[in-house]
Amino acid sequence: MTYGDRKDPRVRFEKALDSVMIAVDGTWRRDCAVADISQTGAKLILKASMAGLNLREFFLVLTPNGTAYRRCELVRVEGDTIGVRFIVVRHLGGNVQS
Repeated sequence: MTYGDRKDPRVRFEKALDSVMIAVDGTWRRDCAVADISQTGAKLILKASMAGLNLREFFLVLTPNGTAYRRCELVRVEGDTIGVRFIVVRHLGGNVQS
């Protein structure tokens, strides 16, 4: 799958949106920028090396106060750009939580 193969329409930012990636267990934090985003995933530009970090799952914090965030899983790496899929948790009773 390439970056052009999408299920959902993407919103591309003229200037990438500053964001923060945080480990699920809170052991690391890195600045990044969101190049584009959809309901199901995003393309992120890394601002620092991610060498040695567990990127399998992490939180992407979209607002400075942390009220908008998504749990992500890594789906591709291309230089300093990564593709992520948003993880959707379905609870009993049909409720959905991102």
